[in-house]
Amino acid sequence: MTISEVISKIEERIPLQQAEGFDNVGLLCGVPDRQVNGILVCHDALENVISEAIQKNCNLVVCFHPIIFSGLKTLTGKNYVERAVLKAIENKIAIYAIHTAFDNDFFGVNAGICNQLGLKNLKILQPKKNNLKQLTVFVPKDFSEKVKEAVFSAGAGNIGFYDQCSFTVNGNGTFRPIEGSNPFLGQKNIRENVDEDMITFIFEDYKKNQIISAMKSMHPYEEVAYQVYNIDNENVYSGLGMYGEFEEEMNERDFLEFVKEKFNLEIIKHSQYTHKKIKRVGVLGGSGASGIQSALSKKCDAYLTGDLKYHDYFLAESKMLLCDVGHYESEQFVTQQLFEILSQKFSTFAISKSSEKTNPVNYFL
Repeated sequence: MTISEVISKIEERIPLQQAEGFDNVGLLCGVPDRQVNGILVCHDALENVISEAIQKNCNLVVCFHPIIFSGLKTLTGKNYVERAVLKAIENKIAIYAIHTAFDNDFFGVNAGICNQLGLKNLKILQPKKNNLKQLTVFVPKDFSEKVKEAVFSAGAGNIGFYDQCSFTVNGNGTFRPIEGSNPFLGQKNIRENVDEDMITFIFEDYKKNQIISAMKSMHPYEEVAYQVYNIDNENVYSGLGMYGEFEEEMNERDFLEFVKEKFNLEIIKHSQYTHKKIKRVGVLGGSGASGIQSALSKKCDAYLTGDLKYHDYFLAESKMLLCDVGHYESEQFVTQQLFEILSQKFSTFAISKSSEKTNPVNYFL
């Protein structure tokens, strides 16, 4: 199996189109048509991780954070990024990054945090907006099911935990073929009345081309009547952060002890106590100050994230307990999550988890 074939399988599960616009995800270096010997899954593709890949005979490194983020103007080995990339290129190792595509995934980074905490009734904290479209197509009734199957197979009609969703209304369509036409039904210069179905589907915008192509491939008409609309609905199954609830509420000190144990932490930075019980908890792996207001609006009792600054702690206004567990610490379950996803998809070559420590932050206690 080639690197590009492996990537295609990964992106069936974690589409890169879910990533944030600022991010640098996908194949960062490597030859797509090279055969895969083995995969090493890691958090950061640093130089020591590339050395580990060499030792384990893995020529594809799947990492969470992109080692190349803002672009490289030189490749001389003068810093940690260039050294890692040079070593990968010299040893014919490809590097593939998933980052915010997995952050925005309903079963991704934040689901891993929630599962570790045992939260229930999970929902996206900051749902994606303006990424849904609606397709309406007019089809002769005898061809409706064929068109539906084609459009469903191309990825339309998925709404949360349901697929093959559509709505059909029957009616009468008219058209008149003119000179130059080659009509499937009717005769030139005579208006035709046809029993047609109007079928509506919802889909994510990045699937538009494949869905339109699939629809046209099964539609019998020479000129297909269809419409594509932008819709304002939030995509509540994709976005940053999550929130959920404990089955039993706990006091703030017990909550902090619980988080410390579950995340194997030496220290937690937190805002002042609110003196309220903790039931609903918001989470956002990585740098999560941007989610504080969303967590407040969702009436979370606590918000767990990383990289909070001094003034961020004031934003809770004593209404919510802010917990900074650390950037890496909040994302520590990602490697295992990605390892499990890849292990389920590939069985013809070795898949390994990196044992190298890549967290740059240390604590002196």
